[in-house]
Amino acid sequence: MPAAVATVGLTKAFGDVVAVDGVSFEVEEGSVFGFLGPNGAGKTTTLRMIYGVLRPDSGDAVVMGRSVTRDPRGVREVIGVMPEDTGLYPRLTAEENLIYFGKLRGMEESELRERVRDLLTRLSLWEKRFTLADRLSKGMRAKLTFARAVLHEPPVLLLDEPTSGVDVMSAREIRGMMREHAEAGKTVVLSTHNMWEVQKLCEAVAVINRGKVVYRGGVEDLERLTGLREFEEIFVRLVRGEITA
Repeated sequence: MPAAVATVGLTKAFGDVVAVDGVSFEVEEGSVFGFLGPNGAGKTTTLRMIYGVLRPDSGDAVVMGRSVTRDPRGVREVIGVMPEDTGLYPRLTAEENLIYFGKLRGMEESELRERVRDLLTRLSLWEKRFTLADRLSKGMRAKLTFARAVLHEPPVLLLDEPTSGVDVMSAREIRGMMREHAEAGKTVVLSTHNMWEVQKLCEAVAVINRGKVVYRGGVEDLERLTGLREFEEIFVRLVRGEITA
């Protein structure tokens, strides 16, 4: 079975700084895949290349058979994105942001309204549906951005820190929705600093440091290889170069 997401030699430089240097990994369809690294490692730049905001200097990424360099529009049709910055329309309400996005995606009116109500309710935002986006708290904006990403039930989700700044109950709901997405045969690429979240959700990971992938493979394989059970400790040692996998 072809990978849902595959990157091959993705490279991006900003002036003399090489932010992403030949990144390659594959994400199995129907899985939650962790994309990990310290701040400044190149995670967000890689994700931006996959969802088409940045064009690679070299290399490519293929999402559900669509190339980001040759068919970026086709890629956008099969993904839902939660970026580092929310990108919400500040002068639209929470509900209006979702309805506007759903209409851009061509969702049918009654289906869209039902889906919006369901997501706002599950994420404890229903009482804030008439609140302008720029008057929502940071955590509420994050939840609304997650709702926008999953609204049209895309086959691939690209999520950058989806539970950062979110309250405990909502973070639990978001994690549950990520599991549901994978159990339905869809795919989640999750960038997070929460190592507990990685252990609970991810079957496989890629760890990037200074623009290069230092590990790609199964979470359990990495635990067996290192003899460590605490994934945070494994991650720190990989980034420091104290273990090689």
